Amino acid sequence: MASGVPILLPSNSIPRPPNPNYEWTPKRYLTGPQPPPVDDAKIIEQELAAARQMADGKAVKKTRPRRTLRKHRPNPTYVPYMRPAPPYIVDLLPPIAYPSNSSTSLCTKFIHTSTNKIRCPVNVVTWTPEGRRILTGSTSGEFTLWNGLTFNFETILQAHDTAIRAFQFTHSGAYLASADQSGIIKYFQPNMNNLNAWAGHREAIRGLSFSPNDGHFATASDDATIRIWAFEESREERVLTGHGWDVKCVEWHPTKGLVVSGSKDNLIKFWDPRTGTVLSTLHQHKNTIQALAWSPNGNLVASASRDQTVRVFDIRAMKEFRVLKGHKKEVCSVAWHPVHPLLVSGGSEGAVLHWDLSGPEPTPLQPALLPRATLSQAHDSNVWSLAFHPLGHILVTASNDHTTRFWSRERPGDATSVFSGGGEKPPEMTDLSGQEEDEDAMVPGFSYGGGDGVGAGVGGANASAGRWWGKEEDAAGASNAPPDGYAYRAAQFGGDDAMNADDFIPGLGLGGAEHMGNAPSTPVAPKQNGPLPPQEDMWTGGGSGGRGEDWGAAEYGGRGGPRRGRY
Repeated sequence: MASGVPILLPSNSIPRPPNPNYEWTPKRYLTGPQPPPVDDAKIIEQELAAARQMADGKAVKKTRPRRTLRKHRPNPTYVPYMRPAPPYIVDLLPPIAYPSNSSTSLCTKFIHTSTNKIRCPVNVVTWTPEGRRILTGSTSGEFTLWNGLTFNFETILQAHDTAIRAFQFTHSGAYLASADQSGIIKYFQPNMNNLNAWAGHREAIRGLSFSPNDGHFATASDDATIRIWAFEESREERVLTGHGWDVKCVEWHPTKGLVVSGSKDNLIKFWDPRTGTVLSTLHQHKNTIQALAWSPNGNLVASASRDQTVRVFDIRAMKEFRVLKGHKKEVCSVAWHPVHPLLVSGGSEGAVLHWDLSGPEPTPLQPALLPRATLSQAHDSNVWSLAFHPLGHILVTASNDHTTRFWSRERPGDATSVFSGGGEKPPEMTDLSGQEEDEDAMVPGFSYGGGDGVGAGVGGANASAGRWWGKEEDAAGASNAPPDGYAYRAAQFGGDDAMNADDFIPGLGLGGAEHMGNAPSTPVAPKQNGPLPPQEDMWTGGGSGGRGEDWGAAEYGGRGGPRRGRY
């Protein structure tokens, strides 16, 4: 049946059984893959390597590189979020990392007090251009160099015969110019090699400032003149006359040919240094202008006056920008933060105030700008000079109480870093480990800590009594406990008259019980009878006292002396 079906497919498409004669067989590469030929030199090298590994009788395990997971590259603009806990201090970056947050630049944490062996008022202070050291000029005519990391003494130099009143590094950092009470101007190299000296003024020079290109500098003197000098030739180019009394300060604009000066005649004058003409005069202050400072961008100039105010002027409109009232006595010094719109001022009462100018404009409801932070007793006397580190994370203050003090930013999670409503800084307590429990501790610049818990940190029992915030007169009646610190000492010793007492030691207090009156038995450092300890003991914390924290513990009875600060 099937055989009768016609085949419709072509004959070549019908499958046929395989023919063994046509099966493909390989003709080449019949053997399997062979290993590469052996190199005799490589064999010898491997044998020598094995012999070296077995030289000490033990096989050395071959080290292999550790395989790690490849992480994503971090974002260079990422700033870690700061949390209020001590471990997050590792995330604390320099102030320039927080351009919109000025609170990261409030240098209110006490670090260290540095004092010369021969105690005398410190008139000027500045950081060296690279930010590694601090240079101070004192009434004795000495330059003192302090380490900017450990704050220890490095070297001292008798630079002038009379009190040093002003100095400044050139913008390039290659030279230092200084001036003294007798009107002498000197040049120094950064290694303190004296290059030149000449009499620049007839009377004391109060201010010195370099031009932006370091080719010229200006000096202000008590002879009521400002003089423009060619730096390289040490040649007087121009005398600016127009003030009616002693010129107390002069500052050259950071980028322009513009000089501003402040005088005892209560005037602030702007000068053209090329022609010597007065461009503008400001009459806002009611007393002597003690200090001036240009903002880093050059748009604002701040002035400190004996009328207890700091005023900020905008030179673009030549108008008053802010009036800062907060000092209880005359204002002696002023300095701008290098990164943020912060202003720091020092007063003759020893206070250091931080002002934040990034806030809103004053309103009729709040016409005055309050201080952002207040160190009401940073020093025991006039704060003559202030200087920020070039990065803005450390503040140095020089004072009439013979000390140079260092202040840093608060640490995250520090209980004493919480500012209260009025901007007052709470007193701090030092670490009393290894000392007697009943010994009263004093943090330089803040307060004496009472043994009854008065001022023991932020959470003290009487913390709400108003001693730390509000006015001092309010605090006196808020609690039966004696008020804390220097304010109390000033009250019991008669205020300013105590500074003129024969046995008053700045930073330590009055000696002898005859000054105590009916005051409570708060320990006050006795008068020192005898020489100061050796300078090596001061800086290394040695000496016969046996305590590394108190360099003067043996001589001062272990109480009230300047204590070493800790981060």
